[in-house]
Amino acid sequence: MTRYLAIHVRAQEGRYHGDGEELPSPFRLFQALVAGAGISGPIDQQTREALTWLEGLRDPPIIASPRLVRGQVVTMFMPNNDLDKFGGDVRNIAKTRGARKVWRPRHFDAAVPWIYAWPFAEDGATHADKICALSEKLYQLGRGVDMAWAWGEILDEATLDAKLGDYSGIVRRPSTGDGLLLACPMNGSFRSLERRYQAPRFRTEGGQRVFVQQPKPSYRQVAYESPPVRHVFELRSSADSARCVAWPLEGAASLVVAAREAARGRLSAHMPVADVDRYLVGFKPQGSNAVPGETRVRIIAIPSIGMHYADRAIRRVLVEIPAACPLRSDDVRWAFSGAELVDADTDVKDVLLSPSADDDMLRHYGVGAGARVFRSVTPVVLPEEGRRRRIEPTRKLVEAKRGLERVLEISGARAAVVQALRHAGVRAPVESIRLQREPFDGSGSRVEPFAEGTRFEKERLWHVETAFGVPVEGPLLLGDGRFVGLGFMAPIPNCVSSIHAFAITTGLVQDADPLDVARALRRAVMARVQAVIGAREHLPPYFSGHDEQGAPVRGDQASHLAFAYEPRSGCLLVLAPHLIERREAERKELDHLRDLDGSLVGFRELRAGRAGRLTLVPNAEDSGRDGVLGLSPTWESATPYVATRHAKGCGALLALAADVRAECRRSGLPEPDVGVADVRGEAHRGLTGRVRLSFGQSVPGPILLGRTRYLGGGLFLPCK
Repeated sequence: MTRYLAIHVRAQEGRYHGDGEELPSPFRLFQALVAGAGISGPIDQQTREALTWLEGLRDPPIIASPRLVRGQVVTMFMPNNDLDKFGGDVRNIAKTRGARKVWRPRHFDAAVPWIYAWPFAEDGATHADKICALSEKLYQLGRGVDMAWAWGEILDEATLDAKLGDYSGIVRRPSTGDGLLLACPMNGSFRSLERRYQAPRFRTEGGQRVFVQQPKPSYRQVAYESPPVRHVFELRSSADSARCVAWPLEGAASLVVAAREAARGRLSAHMPVADVDRYLVGFKPQGSNAVPGETRVRIIAIPSIGMHYADRAIRRVLVEIPAACPLRSDDVRWAFSGAELVDADTDVKDVLLSPSADDDMLRHYGVGAGARVFRSVTPVVLPEEGRRRRIEPTRKLVEAKRGLERVLEISGARAAVVQALRHAGVRAPVESIRLQREPFDGSGSRVEPFAEGTRFEKERLWHVETAFGVPVEGPLLLGDGRFVGLGFMAPIPNCVSSIHAFAITTGLVQDADPLDVARALRRAVMARVQAVIGAREHLPPYFSGHDEQGAPVRGDQASHLAFAYEPRSGCLLVLAPHLIERREAERKELDHLRDLDGSLVGFRELRAGRAGRLTLVPNAEDSGRDGVLGLSPTWESATPYVATRHAKGCGALLALAADVRAECRRSGLPEPDVGVADVRGEAHRGLTGRVRLSFGQSVPGPILLGRTRYLGGGLFLPCK
């Protein structure tokens, strides 16, 4: 049976001055325990064994901390211990006052203790008892001014859960995600602290005593997350509680406001109105923003999605209480349970919120599973930078927007989406952004009806699709309307990228051969995919272009990835074969593309041999309208075209042109007028040249032709 060693630490004052830490880490507590054990002399063998046992526990502790608020910044100037540069003459001490330290303590309620709970097996009870006794010797936690005392106890899981449930603070649990990184003790931490204490502090150089940097302690970094508490409520008829009610999608904001006001009325009768207004409504009495968004209760209207016949009506409401919110989750749940909703702007009447334990619908919105592509179900309210120019309906023709104005509007809206992601706390890199007023799904609705009855102008509302460089978990709400039901995003699980673009920021040598860079990219991608599928698994021909016997894949159609370096924008490209062949991807190819997506997460460096050591950033935007995916009647080769076969009985110019036309037919392109230049024969490569394609109509990209089209050759770009 799992038991828990719980160490409670209470501060003398409600301030913490620890440098470089958001809160006292488990390793900081371990240091304090070691310091307390050694304050009265050498540490005895039994204490050593207990501390060694504690550092060797496999699982890091659960941390319960008070809510911290950053205090005022205080800058202090002091001598920088460089007096030895002036012969030790104290009269020159003013010349050493160059050191500056910045203090910004975190304030909290001193009556709320810190709790660190390590899980351990039954056979560690003796050591756990010793740590409990040792914790009573603790005298500080953090800086020397952070005086504290502690006590320990052994708890079973049920008792610990009850204690954490009643805890008036934030509970953080270890995770594998990208949460708050905190230092935790590991095997060797105790010995490293002993070496640090015993190391000499000075040495003699040239007859003078100088400081010696002490060895660093050993610890590990562990990610901690504090997941919110979620409660699901169903919309039911107040006259017949067994009958579910559907709220119209366009009324998402009115539903959230109605539910919020009903809960506000209940809570205000039993607790301070100011706290309810701050953390539930989000405003002070005078109307200004009261608290950071991460501490506010979120009320989310859940439209019905998941099946092609789903009507997207709202039948459920999700109430999310962040760990940093002072309102107790049980109180919030009580306030919403059975609340009757009143809204004069909709036809829905006699509706109440009924608690539900069924949260299966949340998986359709990314709860518990990450996705790279999200689309808005309710439109996103962008900041003012993303606002469209309003056109008076009677003057549509006179005030019609020109192309440049539309481009600037979309550009500003994209920048506003990036800002909205930052406000929502999303730190994942963004690869692409699509914006439109129409819904992405046939069951959705345009943006204009969602603005009715709200404080937002319809020109600020957009439907948004965002592709991230790494998987992101839901629920995801963006924009200024995220607390009133707008900006709710749904993941697209089967949406995989058919093109990956990476911009080269540094490291590329001048006049690098595009084919060398493309080959280096191919080798790196194959290695990363192999790491994803397993070292013992055979790498599919989709990635390598070779079968199990090592022979090149043959056939009229491409069956594997293409790799290219586009010199005009300085982008590396990984292109799916179905994109090149202008066809739909097969199911097996989609599975391969998902493996490719996972393998390219965190791909930020490419060692390209003679081409340099390249630093990369995801950059799908450069592969868009003006890049390889552009639309144009005229295309020019950006990398050398290599003929697949040399036609007999004609010159090099005619042979290369004939080969280009044959390649266009094989790739499903209309036959173009072909212009060739710089035609020459190269050893081990064949007939090469620069090619210009002129079609009778605009043709979309990508266009990759020729024998080396999978390895960076024959890449065409639209002519401007």
